[in-house]
Amino acid sequence: MIHPQFDPVAFSLGPLSVHWYGLMYLAGFMAGQYLGIWRAAKDAWRLFTPDQVKDLLFYIVMGIILGGRVGYVLFYHLDLFFNNPLYLFKIWEGGMSFHGGFLGVAVAVILFAKHTNKAWFAVGDFVAPLVPPGIFFGRFGNFLNGELWGRETDVAWGMIFPQIGDGLTRHPSQLYQMMGEGFLLLVLMWWFSSKPRPRMAVSAMFMIGYGVFRTAAEFFRQPDEHIGYLLGGYFTQGMLLSLPMIVVGIVLMALAYKNPIFESAPVVESKPAKKAQAKKKKAAKK
Repeated sequence: MIHPQFDPVAFSLGPLSVHWYGLMYLAGFMAGQYLGIWRAAKDAWRLFTPDQVKDLLFYIVMGIILGGRVGYVLFYHLDLFFNNPLYLFKIWEGGMSFHGGFLGVAVAVILFAKHTNKAWFAVGDFVAPLVPPGIFFGRFGNFLNGELWGRETDVAWGMIFPQIGDGLTRHPSQLYQMMGEGFLLLVLMWWFSSKPRPRMAVSAMFMIGYGVFRTAAEFFRQPDEHIGYLLGGYFTQGMLLSLPMIVVGIVLMALAYKNPIFESAPVVESKPAKKAQAKKKKAAKK
């Protein structure tokens, strides 16, 4: 198969060009907000209101955009930053890093937690299951752009990316990541967070799950040309950034279940119950 070479511009409104990649980000944010509002309204024990979810989305969007860009520059193009620090602000040239976005979201979670007087990991546990849809759409955006292609292969579903110019058949690794880090991680997180878990456990599961799926995908994804293979040719930059997530996630999971703290919604008594309690108090006084 040959990559269809989609036009990166979905449509134009006069001088304004709307790119598919931007639309994918928007779809991811909308999906996360919808799922978050639905869960907040459905499960009182999560201690979130629909309005809080909407406010939280603003923090998350800022964390992803700023963290993703800073992470991309620091993790993948630090040389360009040293040569020209203004490169950090050249967002129109492309370049976002998941791991940078993850750190940006972590900062956003802390800021939102302080603003709402919630525990850090209580917010993190609520946010974690809402992230995979964004990854799903983001990886599909990578496929539409024909970027982040895979290694050479002879599998029947291999794909030729004409923009590379070498004519080699490669893994469509963008779709692998879309299904692993996006769909399968969503299924895992949605199942694991469907009932109350100890605080930190859901955040820990996300770190472990993403780290595993991303590391697996790196075996099929072509490493960045200017970085190549690291540590004797066995690792890629994506692996080295994902393995610490797995380790930290395992540690957090162990801590979560060692001294479990469960979130619990405040008990709101019904009017009949309040009246019955008031009658008991009057009878006791008599």
